[in-house]
Amino acid sequence: MSLTLVIGTKRFSSWSLRPWLALKVAGIAFEEVEIALRQPDTKADILKHSPSGKVPLLDEDGFKVWDSLAICEYLAERAPMLWPRNVQARAVARAVAAEMHSGFMPLRRDCPMDVLGDTPMTGIPDEVAADLARIDALWSDCRARFGVSGPFLFGDFSIADAMYAPVVTRLRTCHLPVGKASQAYCDAVMALPAMREWVEGARTPSDFRPLPS
Repeated sequence: MSLTLVIGTKRFSSWSLRPWLALKVAGIAFEEVEIALRQPDTKADILKHSPSGKVPLLDEDGFKVWDSLAICEYLAERAPMLWPRNVQARAVARAVAAEMHSGFMPLRRDCPMDVLGDTPMTGIPDEVAADLARIDALWSDCRARFGVSGPFLFGDFSIADAMYAPVVTRLRTCHLPVGKASQAYCDAVMALPAMREWVEGARTPSDFRPLPS
């Protein structure tokens, strides 16, 4: 069986980063198809692979799974290490992953992912500040209760970390403040070999073609 992950431009596609990172850290072999975002033909190119018209999409010999969290859950069926072993830690990991999946809209709206960017945010809006406070508290709590065995939210890398990896890039490129424990967590995520590989991939000229004038 062979796996193909269809992703968007690495520089910008936060949802694509999540399952890509899970695949890499779990050591699951896969091929990738990268589709340039923000182009006149982007939608048509995605529809060639994904009936939802969105990326990412995982294709296993014609069997297709879409949505980042659903893909990660599917991967965890073959790589159980993608969730914590402890039943309570696993429940919390699923809860915080789901919170990321459906929440933090002000942060996502006002600080879009650009892994090559450097755009300090001044005058942080109240809604974004509230998101930052919640994320900081959530990360600090997970690290204190479940993360003593390693540098990630639940010690070892998990799907929860994959879900928050794009947030880590936003905090870095927008220079957003978090506490000491959260900053150490951000440093650990950015130091992942797979994360460095993603950022390097974003530097290639083929990843982004400017819209024709």
